[in-house]
Amino acid sequence: MAFKVPRGTQDILPEQTPKWQKVESILRDLSRVYRYKEIRTPIFEQTELFQRGVGDTTDIVQKEMYTFDDRGGRSLTLRPEGTAAAVRAYVEHKMFGNPDQPVKLSYIGPMFRYERQQAGRYRQFVQYGVEAIGSADPAIDAEVISLAMDIYQTVGLKDLKLVINSLGDKETRAAHRTALINHFEPSIGEFCTDCQNRLAKNPLRILDCKKDHDHPLMKTAPALTDYLTESSAQYFDQVKKYLEVLGIPYEVDPNLVRGLDYYNHTAFEIMSTADGFGAITTLCGGGRYNGLVEDIGGPEVPGIGFAMSIERLLLALEAEGIELDVEDSLDIYVVAIGDEAKLKSVELISSFRAKGIAADMDYVDRKMKAQMKSADRLGAKFVIVIGESELEESSVNVKEMESGNQEKVPFHNLVNYLLENK
Repeated sequence: MAFKVPRGTQDILPEQTPKWQKVESILRDLSRVYRYKEIRTPIFEQTELFQRGVGDTTDIVQKEMYTFDDRGGRSLTLRPEGTAAAVRAYVEHKMFGNPDQPVKLSYIGPMFRYERQQAGRYRQFVQYGVEAIGSADPAIDAEVISLAMDIYQTVGLKDLKLVINSLGDKETRAAHRTALINHFEPSIGEFCTDCQNRLAKNPLRILDCKKDHDHPLMKTAPALTDYLTESSAQYFDQVKKYLEVLGIPYEVDPNLVRGLDYYNHTAFEIMSTADGFGAITTLCGGGRYNGLVEDIGGPEVPGIGFAMSIERLLLALEAEGIELDVEDSLDIYVVAIGDEAKLKSVELISSFRAKGIAADMDYVDRKMKAQMKSADRLGAKFVIVIGESELEESSVNVKEMESGNQEKVPFHNLVNYLLENK
């Protein structure tokens, strides 16, 4: 029987992992600069956490979660997103009592959603996200958006578009909800079953429907921005002013609706405008979720965050033809001729690695010519050949592969030589 990787997942092979490591390094460096400290939560949580935190009317909860009962009969779910788990940890560990607010968190790790596999979209995917919990200041909204933009610009992406919207407060949402019901109800039979169910439960989610996206009523639907209360409009204006101060261009899209129930006030998406990126252009999405902490059992504390797929970031780099500068060098390859030379090679390689020098050798008893080809294939900067004469003289010729130059170096001075010439 031939086993294959499960549908909707992928193997990230050794030749691909340096790109992932480079991106992850950039993410962690920028998290440190912006002071978003890493949190690591379990891969599975109580199912009710996502039902309450993400929302019963979302596609994630209704169609996409991997849910199972454990041996104790408890319903558990592989995490489909990171915000609910981060907020759960914030409440459980009483981080709302920290003297420094907001609490700024970052995370990176696998998420799981049962959905149709597409380019850059998998059933197991790696997500990076941040949460700023404990501030209702529009300046923190701008900071979160700035961090997301900074990440994409740091990796070299240029074909980017930031789209923002305000989802307003409770009063805004109530007035807009009534307007949406009045708008869609007469023709709701023309929409998919999901949208028909959403009309009564959460009509705002109709605007996020992928099946009926091109229905004429979608284009004429009442805009949330037309129903903003004075305080919501002022808040949104402040967010826009901060973005302008930061020099971040944006577009306001009144129909932008995030796919999770907990969003309110600021919502945003960053999209790739690169040719050939694909039909799904969204790279990153986020927004404000005042009320979520209360829904998960905590005090009345506001929050904002975003999440991005690493797979889609790498796809955007490919679409723009950008090659990351990855560190995958081999400093020295040791060619051993004979058993005694192999003993010495093992000893030398250990001393090289102890000083941070990347070193390798042959472990399948190939001839010297094959070992030299391997050194070239692996991109070794230096090569040394150890045989009987080198063992007798306790020195070896160090060959620089690019230039072909050689220099005789005693065994005891090899480490210093390599450190000076890396």
